[in-house]
Amino acid sequence: MTSSNQPFNKNTLQCLLLKRFGMAVATYLSITAIVLVAYSCDLFSVPGSAVILLVAATVISQAAFLGVFVSGRNLGFGDPSLTEVQVLVALGLTTALVAMLDQGRGTLLVVYPMSMLFGLFQLRTWAFFRCACLAFFGFLAINLHEIHAGTTRDPGLAVLQVCVLGLVLAWLNLFAWYMQQMRQRMRKRRFALQAHQETLRGMMRQLEHMVATDELTGLYNRRHFLRMAAQALEGLTPLRQHGLALIDLDHFKSINDRFGHAAGDRVLQAFASVASACLRDGDMIARYGGEEFVLLIPDTDAESFLACCERLRVAFSECEPVNVKVPNLSLSVGMTLVTMHDDLDEALHRADQALYQAKRSGRNCSAATWDLVDA
Repeated sequence: MTSSNQPFNKNTLQCLLLKRFGMAVATYLSITAIVLVAYSCDLFSVPGSAVILLVAATVISQAAFLGVFVSGRNLGFGDPSLTEVQVLVALGLTTALVAMLDQGRGTLLVVYPMSMLFGLFQLRTWAFFRCACLAFFGFLAINLHEIHAGTTRDPGLAVLQVCVLGLVLAWLNLFAWYMQQMRQRMRKRRFALQAHQETLRGMMRQLEHMVATDELTGLYNRRHFLRMAAQALEGLTPLRQHGLALIDLDHFKSINDRFGHAAGDRVLQAFASVASACLRDGDMIARYGGEEFVLLIPDTDAESFLACCERLRVAFSECEPVNVKVPNLSLSVGMTLVTMHDDLDEALHRADQALYQAKRSGRNCSAATWDLVDA
C-alpha cells in the first residue's frame, strides 16, 4: 500500500466504523426506551436511582467509545473496530439490567443474543466463545445468588431461563463458527481467484507481446507497426511531421547462400540490437518482411532524420553478429517525411521509391524523397 492511499483507506475505515457504532448507539437507545417502559410498569426490584445509574453508565461508556473513534486512537489497536470490547461492555450492562429486573427478566433475555450478534462477523471463534461464556455465567451467577439468598420467586422458571439462554448462546457459537469457516473458505477462494487473474493477465501480456513482436528479432512485426503508425499519423498537426524510412540489409540473400540461414538470422538479430541501441524510446522500428525493416521517428525534421538513419547505417556496418563472422555488412535506407493528412500507404510507397534509388546508387547509403524532388 502506498503512502498516498493510506489516508484515504484510514478515512474510509473510520467512516465505516462510525456507521457501525451509530447502529450500536441506536440499539442502546431502543433498549433504553424498553427499560423506561419496564420501569413505568414497576418491573424492577431496585430503586429508581439504580436504574438511573445504569442508564448513566451506558451513556458514559458510549461517549468514551465515541471519543476513541473520533480521535482515531482505535487505529492503534489490533482490531480498530474494538468489537470485542464493545460486546463485553454490552454484556456487562445487560447482566446488570437483568439483575435489576423482577418479573420481566425472561422477556429481556433477548438483549443477550442481540449484543452477541454485533460480534458475529467480526470476532474470531474463541473471542466469540469467551463473550458467550461471560453472558451465560453472569446470568447463571445472578440466579444462583438469588436462589442462595432465597429471593427467587420461581426456581423452576429461573432454571428454564438459564437453560434457554445457554441453548441460544450455544447455537450462536455454532453459527459463528460456521460463518468463520465460510469466511475462511471464501477468503482462500478469493486469493486463489486473484492468483488466477494475475496469471491470466500475465498470459495476456505474453500473448499481446507475441502478437505484436517478431519472434526472431524481438522488434515489432509489420501488423503492429502499421497499427501504431496509423495512430501516430492521426495525431499529427500542421506544425508537426514524422520521419518514415524503409531499411533493407544489403546482399542478404548472398549472406544466406554463403554462410547459411543461421548466419542470416544472426545478422538480422545484430541489426535489431544495433537499432534498439541507436533509437530513442519513442521511436518505432519493426521488421517489415524478410531483410526489410521500417522505421518511424516522431516529431523530426529532414536534417535530424537523415542524421539518425546515417548513425544507424554506420553502426550496423561496424557491428559483429554473435558467433558468426560476416564481412562488409551494410544497409540501404529510403526516407520520407510524413505530414498532416498524409496517407500511410502513400508514405510507405514514397519511402520504397527512395529505397530503390539508394540501391541504384550503389547501396550502403541513404536516399530521401526530398532529394529526389530537388533533383
